[in-house]
Amino acid sequence: MPYDQNQRTPDRARRARRGVLAAALLLPALLTTGCGGPGGADASGSTPPGGGKPGDTAPASPPGSAPTSPPSPSGSDEDRPLAGRTVVVDPGHNPGNFRHTSEIGRQVDVGTHRKECDTTGTATQAGYREADFTLDVARRLRSLLESRGARVLLTHDGDRPFGPCIDERARFGNEARADAVVSVHADGSAAGNRGFHVILPARVEGGGADTSAIVGPSRELGEHLVDAFARATATGPADYLGGGTGIDVRSDLGGLNLSTVPKVFVECGNMRNGDDAALLSEGSWRQRAAEGMADGIGAYLAH
Repeated sequence: MPYDQNQRTPDRARRARRGVLAAALLLPALLTTGCGGPGGADASGSTPPGGGKPGDTAPASPPGSAPTSPPSPSGSDEDRPLAGRTVVVDPGHNPGNFRHTSEIGRQVDVGTHRKECDTTGTATQAGYREADFTLDVARRLRSLLESRGARVLLTHDGDRPFGPCIDERARFGNEARADAVVSVHADGSAAGNRGFHVILPARVEGGGADTSAIVGPSRELGEHLVDAFARATATGPADYLGGGTGIDVRSDLGGLNLSTVPKVFVECGNMRNGDDAALLSEGSWRQRAAEGMADGIGAYLAH
């Protein structure tokens, strides 16, 4: 008798029934399973660490994971204006630095002179540490820039016990061939001083340092950041330096001296000033600070 493809043998019927049963058992699991995986030396001051960070914080990346950008979502170029650009965000200091004073105290070459590897950074009177502040803002900034299409790398993400040293931070941006590098900080000035400022590299040539090629673009980046940061945070430029411009130029910071790509430091406020400290300690204000920096970087890269 000719073989009928529509006629099933008993064995084939049993196999078919088992296939239907397996599919039925698998369906609920498919409906409930998601697609994603598991979720210093260049500073203004150094104080002993205080208590934990107040307010809400941005989510941390898994310790030890390499900094990567998420898959590009669908959307127009207008939705992702920074696509194809690389931005390095450098969270100043490290929350673990205070446990490694000998390591961060060693001298490193910053081109024109030698300087400490890093410092612990400053803190508010209530004990909120600069290192905690910078890491939180850096993570927020990374998320904002990635949403605009940028490839964003952090010099550290709370995934190492201390550091990196200031010379390593500079190399990180250089080796990434970053279109822009922003180092996030908060100042530790006298209590009567208030406001934010952006530090630009001076023209430095000597030893292993040569900033001649980045002075101009770094100034442009810094000026965009001053404007955008002031708008987003509704705070004013520092009243104790820069003549009210929000700009300071320095030749003693290794992170700037050794950079070969446009780079600036953003001192988001003075942690030793009570009014500034109250803002820096609020998660909602830190989000606005990150938005201001993202807007400033975006305006710079648009040109």
